[in-house]
Amino acid sequence: MSHDHDDRPQLTAAQAAAVLDPPAGRNGGDLVVESLQGLGATTVFGLPGQHALGMFDALRRSSLSYVGLRVENNAGFAADAYGRITGEVAPLLLSTGPGALTSLAALQEAAAASAPVLAISSQIPTAGLGGGRHGYLHELRDQQASVRDIVKSVHTVRSASQIPSAVAAAWESALTAPHGPVWVEIPQDVLLAETTLPVVSAMDANPRELHPRPELTIAAAHLLSNAERPVIIAGGGVVRSDASGKLLALAEKIDAPVVTTFGGKGAFPWEHPLSLRSWLEDRHTTDFLEDADVLLVVGSGLGELSSNYHTFRPRGRVIQIEADAGKLESNHPALGIHSDAREALSDLLEAVERREDSGAAERVRTVLEKVRVRIDAQDLTLEQQVLAAVREALPDAAPSFWDMTILAYWAWSAFDARRPNTMHSAQGAGGLGYGFPAAIGAAAADPTKPVLAVSGDGGAMYSIAELATARQYDLPLTWLIVDDGGYGILREYMTGAFGEATATELSRPDFVALAVSFGVPAVRTTPESLAGDLSKALAAPGPSVVVLPALLRMFEPTHL
Repeated sequence: MSHDHDDRPQLTAAQAAAVLDPPAGRNGGDLVVESLQGLGATTVFGLPGQHALGMFDALRRSSLSYVGLRVENNAGFAADAYGRITGEVAPLLLSTGPGALTSLAALQEAAAASAPVLAISSQIPTAGLGGGRHGYLHELRDQQASVRDIVKSVHTVRSASQIPSAVAAAWESALTAPHGPVWVEIPQDVLLAETTLPVVSAMDANPRELHPRPELTIAAAHLLSNAERPVIIAGGGVVRSDASGKLLALAEKIDAPVVTTFGGKGAFPWEHPLSLRSWLEDRHTTDFLEDADVLLVVGSGLGELSSNYHTFRPRGRVIQIEADAGKLESNHPALGIHSDAREALSDLLEAVERREDSGAAERVRTVLEKVRVRIDAQDLTLEQQVLAAVREALPDAAPSFWDMTILAYWAWSAFDARRPNTMHSAQGAGGLGYGFPAAIGAAAADPTKPVLAVSGDGGAMYSIAELATARQYDLPLTWLIVDDGGYGILREYMTGAFGEATATELSRPDFVALAVSFGVPAVRTTPESLAGDLSKALAAPGPSVVVLPALLRMFEPTHL
């Protein structure tokens, strides 16, 4: 059998000359940045450190844009947001030991939210590896052991020639569904050693496609076509795979109401007659989902938040489409379909028969009215007024990033994201400090639109240093800080559970004066003037801060 290799990429004369006579003065760090360029990267995030200097020196010989943050964890959050917004791999350059370890909380969020982050960390010199106690600066017995539980895959380099293959393998892993963070580790001496290897050219690292098995599609289509009360739960997998169009077409073909999880915000039109919106933390919605005779769950593991804190008990048949095999049937027995959401919805759309349900929209209206009555009975006008002001000020196409704060918890349930892939939060891992550095990553990904970050005063203190980053790169982002003088949600939880709160009250700076000291325009606002002040800030070029002193409360939970 003969093989035709004519389709292989051909080098130009200049490229061939560069291969035979590579430029002098290159090192292992150059192979890292050349590999990233060859794979299509344009922007990298990170923070330099002693063992990683070979990589950072190589950046100046590359065409890569570098966004340097002030704390590694924040650099990780920025890379996470860049990956979510673009769907592309976000390289994150880290140093050894403390630098690597400080990124771990951000990588946990990237793993929980399936964001394709490629962390490339330096290591102590090769002579020190192997677990002996040599006393190198930043030395860990086994640095990889610290990340293995968090990332999808770990790729180790021991010589310069291994660098392009390791970076390409990690890239492919990060982009194979489910997306996620990956780790490459390269010793200091390998990064610094001069290399005569040819310049890395374009590389292929195409992710494996994840298609549903046809017999499972047929079985699922039969269940949905013959259901009396089908309902769809749409999770973050729908957003990540750009499948909201397929979801809408399927829901309309079988007349199935749709609820979106907090990670799936924007996956289905908020005002659509079949939209149950995102009121998952509500017993009326939970009852409605339990009453479905066939429940299609797409791109969600039905975890704690999506299951009303595990009080959800489906009575009908469950069909679960999920790219993460570990989440299939992890919480409820189901017809489990291991597939990318877009591929599975596309096949289902062709296989299902059209069904008419004239009562579906009316049942949806009934549930939403019950939810409205429940919330209105709790005297939470201020909270709804503030959320409405944010929605009014934020352009439809502008992405928003929400920290773990009371206004964000309201937004999960009650905010109309309007478009897919525009509303993001740290609800995957639930760590504080996500909102502002994530907004930096999104602004770096697309500086043509304004970006909104929303934090409480407690979460804001995690990220104050990044005001310098936003100013340095002149990024178009606005930071809304809701200042209630403490960890507001923990204050509520503790008061509810123990009668009083402990360790939740915080001394904090004058955020307006602090922002101005960084050269960032800032304004103190009120609930009444919030929409106008926020609109003005979002419309202005560069970074800005809006501070809202307000004590917001959560709506009563229904899972207790």
